[in-house]
Amino acid sequence: MKHPINPRVAGCLIALGLTGLTPVVAQAQTAADKWQWELAIYGWFPAIGGSTAFPSNGSSGPNIDVSAQDVINALKMVFMGEVEARKGQWGVWSDLVYANLGGSKDGSRDFTVDGQPVGASANLGLDVKSTVWSLAGIYNLSATPENTTDLLFGARMLNMKQTLNWSLASSIPELPTRSGQASVDATDWDAIIGVKGRYYLGAERKWFLPYYADIGTGQSKLTWQINAGVGYKFDWGSVFATYRYLDYQFKSGNALQSMNMNGALLGVAFQF
Repeated sequence: MKHPINPRVAGCLIALGLTGLTPVVAQAQTAADKWQWELAIYGWFPAIGGSTAFPSNGSSGPNIDVSAQDVINALKMVFMGEVEARKGQWGVWSDLVYANLGGSKDGSRDFTVDGQPVGASANLGLDVKSTVWSLAGIYNLSATPENTTDLLFGARMLNMKQTLNWSLASSIPELPTRSGQASVDATDWDAIIGVKGRYYLGAERKWFLPYYADIGTGQSKLTWQINAGVGYKFDWGSVFATYRYLDYQFKSGNALQSMNMNGALLGVAFQF
């Protein structure tokens, strides 16, 4: 025989159930309202390619096209890092790369003129100072134990100063040594949109695959970037190793014509 439930008893049971859920709901709200921070420091060891049209000393002289990849071989100073702060599904992310690189290339050639040996030598030096700063808002699209994916939208600034030094010498006394210097300094701002996240592996989810991709345009014709690799998670943060490629195509008429940086990246991230 079924006994009907007294409405007062049912009300008491529901009240007790809601009372028991209150700490869980409050804990979830506290976790969602709490700011979560991640600070990463890394070393990126890129090869640099591209081309620049350096102005000549004369008002009507030809431009000099130089491939940066051919002459840069030394790193003078570098700072690289990123910071992320999120609260619930929203957050902000910033990445900064500053590099001061320089290198030189020497060459000589011997030939004959009217039976007389003649020697000529040339020295080419290039110094590059670059700052790449990205600032973006982030919105979490997916958050599961196996994968997290964020949408990012913001801007990237590239400031690059290139200084070219050259000298030409000959063994012929009538041809004096010639030398000169030219420089190009440009700053470009571009709007970017992209995704970033982590895909976790294994039952313990200690190993993960970080991934990042963006694309943008603005003062440059097109810029895009990819960064992916492998990492390992600890209680305090994580370590990671990735391959990063950053590319710029500039608009017609710019002194900077193209630029790309690509290479291995090693870093450590702290979470708090």
